Amino acid sequence: MRFRTVTALTGALALSLVSGCAQGDGSGSSRNTVSYWLWDANQLPAYEACAKGFEKRNPGLDVKISQMGWDDYWTKLTASFIAGTEPDVFTDHIQKFGQFADLKVLEPLDDLGIEDAAYQPGLAASWLGEDGHRYGAPKDWDTVALFYNAKMAKDAGLSAEELNGLAWNPEDGGTFEKAVAHLTVDAKGRRGDEPGFDKDDVKVYGLATGGGGDGDGQTTWSHFAASAGWTYTDKKRWGTEYRYDDDTFQSVIKWYFGLADKGFMAPFTDYSPSNQANAQVAAGKAATAFDGAWMISTYAGFKGLDVATAVNPAGPTGKRATMMNGLADSVTKNADNKPGALKWVKYLASEECQRTVGGYGIVFPATPDGTEAAVAAYEKKGVDVSAFTRPVDDKKAFATFTYPITDYAADVLALMHPAMQDIYGGGKPVGGLDETNEQINLILDQ
Repeated sequence: MRFRTVTALTGALALSLVSGCAQGDGSGSSRNTVSYWLWDANQLPAYEACAKGFEKRNPGLDVKISQMGWDDYWTKLTASFIAGTEPDVFTDHIQKFGQFADLKVLEPLDDLGIEDAAYQPGLAASWLGEDGHRYGAPKDWDTVALFYNAKMAKDAGLSAEELNGLAWNPEDGGTFEKAVAHLTVDAKGRRGDEPGFDKDDVKVYGLATGGGGDGDGQTTWSHFAASAGWTYTDKKRWGTEYRYDDDTFQSVIKWYFGLADKGFMAPFTDYSPSNQANAQVAAGKAATAFDGAWMISTYAGFKGLDVATAVNPAGPTGKRATMMNGLADSVTKNADNKPGALKWVKYLASEECQRTVGGYGIVFPATPDGTEAAVAAYEKKGVDVSAFTRPVDDKKAFATFTYPITDYAADVLALMHPAMQDIYGGGKPVGGLDETNEQINLILDQ
């Protein structure tokens, strides 16, 4: 659930920030303490280790870490801004960045000496605001790949080499659609590409559902759209116009959701917070699932199930594509201990902390050395992560792209969430996105 689309800031928050809110007094901070919030329980031990290293180098400064679940995290963070009890430092998500920066709740980090070249390409640049100031220090990164049940693939006669060489197109789906069709099995044992296949009585779907994807489609349709040459907005960052009305995008969406109509992908009704793509694979209800690198340990931990990974299929552009997202650490504008907070964020982005985090084999830290440490840790666990690192290492064969970074991200979500659900689950024509796109661009034009 790490990268599920986050909820909008409430109107009360916007109002309180416009009028100015009191300095935080409930975050647990003091002159000698830095409060730090994160949501990923798996990463907590790694950052506790970083905190020990930081405290050794900064006698008299202590780091107080608070970890909470994804949904609670954003709800409590929103409430803390309203009440003036925000933490000194928090793990930031790129979808929140535009709105947080616009509401001026973030402290500029220009004096920390963050250099783009010290991190994986593009990570540092994503956290520059429209005003040119830096509001996030690179923390980690992830890409998306295809997880698959190795036994099901073997039973279907599909080798790892074949799965890593798939290609697709919006006309007939290419070898990718052929593969998921062959991996699909109905209740009578007939495969999706065999005579008599019953699409209304499927036992195992070739592809798990990850839901409608809202306006970003990170682990659903984004890699297909990008490998067809489409981009979210008119500019790489801080775009002023979305492009959901583009013919290429709509052809991709029509084909992708059409996989469910053919019975090859699980229907929209199969998706829920408790039955995400990984749960469908774990239950044997789906043979494959597109998912992010933050889920590597989850899939690897399924007992009695051998799950392997393959790179995303190549598209009409000839390249394979994946979103490359990265989290950051941000300092709050009204931090109780701002000097300590800035020191802590600088340390979090340092090679020392990045290597420490990498050694836990949970995420890919933002620096190359941190990434190398993570790869080594995964290898020690017997986990092959090359499907996630290849897009970063091989720019000729792979295209990486970021989340759309614009103003009014919450409004885009509010419009695209039901629109994509209507197409996937309600059978609405993709042409309806023309009107949705117009509404979004009117908002951005304010």
